[in-house]
Formats: sequence, structure tokens, C-alpha cells
Amino acid sequence: MIRLKKNILSGLFLALLFMPLLAYSEAGIPAFTIETDGQGNQNYTLTMQILMLMTGLTLLPAALIGMTSFLRIIVVLALLRQALGTMQTPSNQILIGLALFLTLFIMAPVLDKIYSEAVSPYLDEKIKFKEAIDIGASPMHQFMVQQTRETDLGMFAEMAGVELSEPETVPFKVLIPAYMTSELKTAFQIGFMIFIPFLIIDLVVATLLMAMGMMMLSPMIISLPFKIMLFVLIDGWALIMGTLANSFVVPGGI
Repeated sequence: MIRLKKNILSGLFLALLFMPLLAYSEAGIPAFTIETDGQGNQNYTLTMQILMLMTGLTLLPAALIGMTSFLRIIVVLALLRQALGTMQTPSNQILIGLALFLTLFIMAPVLDKIYSEAVSPYLDEKIKFKEAIDIGASPMHQFMVQQTRETDLGMFAEMAGVELSEPETVPFKVLIPAYMTSELKTAFQIGFMIFIPFLIIDLVVATLLMAMGMMMLSPMIISLPFKIMLFVLIDGWALIMGTLANSFVVPGGI
């Protein structure tokens, strides 16, 4: 019974895997190509580029987190919510949506460059698939290098046994973990600056309550309205969004 279930699951997985190929075949893009040599022999080959493209789509969430501005933004927004003390307001869905669209705004010049220099020529059959990958990776590589600290790059390069000569030659296996480490450090630095004014309000309220002998009353209940009022009066959301957008060095400007 267990083996039967495994076979069924394997069959469903293979069906889902090759379903995009069948769909593309019906749309006019051949899933298989037939090549005939000089002796009249026919060779049948699978169009691997479509299969690689559909497989690469599964890596998009990891690429979004590890190779774009999304990581810094979502960490800062989570720390902001904790500093305000509003528990689950805004909700996780709202924070993720806000971080996603702000990421698209920040990464727009990089994505436009990738499309104009790699995707569009490949679709017009001016360059080959391998060349399009190399050209498209260059703008993303440049963006990540400009946000990454040299100390983080040096640490991961030393662990990987890679010698760094120029920023353009840093391999992605070193650049991605170094970039994520730098982004976390920067996000916590911004979060620390956000925490300071709200922490002062909590300390003042707690001190006043203790002086009045109201030690059984939670300071969070009293300080929360004041923190929300302060955040609204200074137009906090606009300041946070603007600070996050300006904290990135984007080739060509945002």
C-alpha cells in the first residue's frame, strides 16, 4: 500500500512536471524537436530550456529574499511593529505586501536593465540562452555588491577559499551569503534607531506610573496611544518608506 501511494505520488509529480511542456506545445512552441542528419536519421530531443524555466520559477521566493531589497525592508517593518507594541497590527500579510511592492519600486531600474539587455534580445533571438543568463546576472550582481560590506565579503571568501581581486569577479556563492549578512546588519541598525524614541516613551510612562504608585497598571496600555500619536504626527510611514528606499545604492538611481 505504501509503495502504491509512492507510485501514485510519483506519477502525479511527473504529470505536473511535464504539463507545462504540453501546454507550450499546444500554444505553438514545440515540446520536442526533430533533427534530421545528412543520412536521414531522425533524433528526438526534449526542449530543456522550457523545463529549466519552469524549474527556475520554484526558486523565485528564495531569490526574492536573498538577492533583492526585500530582506532589509521586511526586517525593519517587523521591528517597527514590535517597537510600536501593536502586536499583530499591521498584519503579516500587510507587511509582506508593503515590502514586496516597495522592493519592486527599488529594484525597478535593475529589472528594467535586465529586461532590455538580456530578456528582450533573447526573445528576439538575437542572443542565446546561456548568453542571456550571463548578461542578466550582471545588473543583479552589481546591485548586490554595492550593498555588501567588504568585511562580510572577505569572511565568506576566506571560508570558500576564493581570492577576491575585483568586485565584478565575486562569485554568487560568496556574494549571496555576504549580501544577506550585510542586509541583516543594516536592518538591525535601522531598527535600533527606530526603537529609541518609542523606548523613551515607555520609560517615561513607566516612571510616572511608579511615582504615582500605580505599579499594577501595565505601562504598555498607557504608552501605546502616545506612541501611535507620535508616529502619526511625524508622518512615520512616509519617513520609514523614504528612509528604506534611500538606504539602497541602485545603479542609475531609483
